[in-house]
Amino acid sequence: MDTANNVGSVSPAPVHSACSSGTLGRHLARRLVEIGVRDVFSVPGDFNLALLDHLIAEPNLNVVGCCNELNAGYAADGYARAKGVGACVVTFTVGGLSVINAIAGAYSENLPVICIVGGPNSNDYGTNRILHHTIGLPDFSQELRCFQTVTCNQAVVNNLDDAHELIDTAISTALKESKPVYISIGCNLPGIPHPTFGRDPVPFFLAPKISNQLGLEAAVEAAAEFLNKAVKPVLVGGPKLRVAKAQKAFVELADASEYPIAVMPSGKGLVPEHHPRFIGTYWGAVSTSFVGEIVESADAYVFAGPIFNDYSSVGYSLLIKKEKAIIVDPNRVTIANGPSFGWVFMADFLSALAKRLKKNCTAHENYRRIYVPSGIPLKCEKDEPLRVNVLFKHIQEMLSGDSAVIAETGDSWFNCQKLRLPENCGYEFQMQYGSIGWSVGATLGYAQAAKDKRVIACIGDGSFQVTAQDISTMIRCGQRTIIFLINNGGYTIEVEIHDGPYNVIKNWDYTALVDAIHNGEGKCWTVKVRTEDELTEAIATATGAQKDSLCFIEVFAHKDDTSKELLEWGSRVSAANGRPPNPQ
Repeated sequence: MDTANNVGSVSPAPVHSACSSGTLGRHLARRLVEIGVRDVFSVPGDFNLALLDHLIAEPNLNVVGCCNELNAGYAADGYARAKGVGACVVTFTVGGLSVINAIAGAYSENLPVICIVGGPNSNDYGTNRILHHTIGLPDFSQELRCFQTVTCNQAVVNNLDDAHELIDTAISTALKESKPVYISIGCNLPGIPHPTFGRDPVPFFLAPKISNQLGLEAAVEAAAEFLNKAVKPVLVGGPKLRVAKAQKAFVELADASEYPIAVMPSGKGLVPEHHPRFIGTYWGAVSTSFVGEIVESADAYVFAGPIFNDYSSVGYSLLIKKEKAIIVDPNRVTIANGPSFGWVFMADFLSALAKRLKKNCTAHENYRRIYVPSGIPLKCEKDEPLRVNVLFKHIQEMLSGDSAVIAETGDSWFNCQKLRLPENCGYEFQMQYGSIGWSVGATLGYAQAAKDKRVIACIGDGSFQVTAQDISTMIRCGQRTIIFLINNGGYTIEVEIHDGPYNVIKNWDYTALVDAIHNGEGKCWTVKVRTEDELTEAIATATGAQKDSLCFIEVFAHKDDTSKELLEWGSRVSAANGRPPNPQ
């Protein structure tokens, strides 16, 4: 979303509070508001209670209590995707080591999440005391050491004299690097006045990153020469378009060059699919129909912000040749087998290159010649069990600029990838880290940030069992999300990689579980769906009479009803995982 591109570049009005000023707790609350955070996801614990009092006292900040720390972290992740920055507050060690999986996921996805931990009393540092919530050693640095590998800055605040500097350095670093940070605050410090907190925080001025002009000019010259000689070049957008804040520049280049544009699977939602030259997802052997052929047969391709891992490369099977590729990273451009230019930023490069390219629509014309529209799933017969492809045909019809899709790790990756997103329709999933259960917390956070959109979450039963509790928080927050719970009896994506009895899960009565969580408080509606007619009726109710409620639709599917893309992808990833050791 555009808001995510504006963090740190726009200075909001100063934040004023009616509460007592001059304390660390008030400064942190105001600073969070000043950078755009309006909701903080938390789990209380004795070390963070005093800090939570100060956050709650800030009128422009809403503290959202979550059922567990993992979901609080996932919620901050989802919030950051919609708002540009997110925050969570947990307690020392037992909370920190619980939330750390979510923080690692945010790190992998380049999301600025402020992870705040209520730490020990400042007097206990440097003593030989053993504290609760620890592993029983007088060394309080275990949590810090764990976070050092999954955050870009760590601040342990146990002295008020440098607290202002440590807090502001950590938060500004999160915004500059677009990565999570860790801030531990002594439990006895939030309410103590200190002169450094005597006024409202001054809005950050984050100096813009400016390309090396000579390097930029050289990179553009080399790229233009390379591409203007090509016969049928293509343009492919990747997930790092977000962190590079280069989405508008990417479209500018597409408009100027008239190349066909595709998107890598993990970049879906960052490239406008209503663009006239958008052709679909490039994902090797499981690409959108005809897209793989056009991209891999091109004599030149520009990849803007790609990540080539084993999943996005379908088990390292992409037919991409380095000598044909221009790789544009957030701060570097590499031309084929030739030169590489550092400190050249993606948005600057794409915009400058747009002014130097000749129009070339050859590859797009080739695509139009071979393109055959996708078939429509056969309508289910009366009382025939609902098929997954029919489900997603109906989800496609629900999408608009006022909706957003959250796709859980699993077969929903592949089914949601095939959805054509209308203009301004949001789309999020976690492909790099791929933590099952991510979507429940992320849906909570995204919906809390993007109140103008109705979120449609597609979640498998196995993933839902990991993080189901925070349906409770969604109801408490009055969210209007529509959740499609796909009940097919197990971990389908893992079945297609390597099957075994461990991929079969205990079935739950999911609607009854959600009804129990609802408990008559708030607006929540549930239904079980087994046929297409029941699905049509459920969607009509969710978008009509229950449009202001959280709607939970449990969809029963056969355990072997998977997308054809998952079948192909799973076999290739399995082969990559099963490679024998190299000879010694």
